[in-house]
Amino acid sequence: MLELRAITAGYDRHAPVVRDVSLTIEPGEAVGLLGPSGCGKSTLARVAALLHRPDTGTLFLDGEPVHHWRHRAPRAQRTTIGVVFQQPRLSADPRLPLTDLITEPLRANGRRDEAPDRVAELAPTVGLTPDLLTRRPHEVSDGQLQRACLARALVLRPRWLICDEMTAMLDASTSAALVTAVEDYRAATGAGLLAVGHDHVLLGRWCGRTVHWDALKRSG
Repeated sequence: MLELRAITAGYDRHAPVVRDVSLTIEPGEAVGLLGPSGCGKSTLARVAALLHRPDTGTLFLDGEPVHHWRHRAPRAQRTTIGVVFQQPRLSADPRLPLTDLITEPLRANGRRDEAPDRVAELAPTVGLTPDLLTRRPHEVSDGQLQRACLARALVLRPRWLICDEMTAMLDASTSAALVTAVEDYRAATGAGLLAVGHDHVLLGRWCGRTVHWDALKRSG
């Protein structure tokens, strides 16, 4: 279970953007979080992804409370979560070819030997051809780069996926392909999903349960 309990968070302790919000995602469940831009969805997603420490409240990951964040978080907790952001060019090292971008988490966790097999497995899953894997971010489209970022999120076989506006900048066909790749991964592994967005039609089709930010605040 991934449980956010009474989370207050922001970038100024005197003006938090998330106030006393709670949300629970069961193993294997797909939850869509709806809301307008600027309401705090992405901040809550970053808390869930161990990337932003809340001011107050507790995150429980598979029943264990999280005490440390970002690089200080234990490897056993960090590697259970894969995250895909809205803007791939802000989350990709421009110096790395796509194959190295995908395998970056493996190298960071001392699992470099798995890299060739994982790239061979994931590249066709997300729709990346061999010629694209040798290119750097500036040599591919936003959609192709986002495919690589999704593969990077899946490379450690996470039990939880957080997709923060993953398809917001993409065309319909690329969006559909990435959603299908996520759903195929979830079907094969039983991973849970938090999908953040403002497209209620997409999230309604993608997720078994959708929660609107205003209702979340009332119930938190």
